[in-house]
Amino acid sequence: MSDNFFAYISRMRYINRWSLMRNSMPENIQEHSHMAAVIAHALGIIRRDVFNIPCNPDRCASVALYHDCSEILTGDLPTPIKYHSEEILGAYRQVEDLACEKLLATLPEELKASFKDVLNGESAAELHDIVKAADKLSAYIKCIEERKAGSNEFLSAEKQIRAQLDASPMPELKYFIEHFIPAFELSLDELGTIE
Repeated sequence: MSDNFFAYISRMRYINRWSLMRNSMPENIQEHSHMAAVIAHALGIIRRDVFNIPCNPDRCASVALYHDCSEILTGDLPTPIKYHSEEILGAYRQVEDLACEKLLATLPEELKASFKDVLNGESAAELHDIVKAADKLSAYIKCIEERKAGSNEFLSAEKQIRAQLDASPMPELKYFIEHFIPAFELSLDELGTIE
């Protein structure tokens, strides 16, 4: 049925992430997508303004904002299952593509092309590295926050994700980690007041 797209998007808040982990602070895909979009926007700005590589940060943010919307229909498949084999990963990607097509079908005809471009369009491919890095950074920040809250459940995930981030050749990712990740270790008092 047409015109249901945003009602579906609002349901992102009902899909929890990290379903196999004991969370001290539950996180849903709406919260995660917001943080991923904020980080993708920052990575795009860093790419453009620090490293002088042409980039559209607004487009980075848009693609990241919708990067997990297929999970409204599929749910969030736990990482150990999703990446167990190439066969499972390939099948899951097909399911994700189908879910995106189903979501696109809920839009009026005149809006479909623009939303397809950010949901699963070919032109979003050039931003894959930024969106993937933002997705990983958001997950890494979640692990830091869980550790700070006293949960040991995320220690292994934190170590694995950090190793993946450190292995990336992206200069904008390294810049973000160097300049912004240390602040996530601070308490509100340590962050200080904004003057």
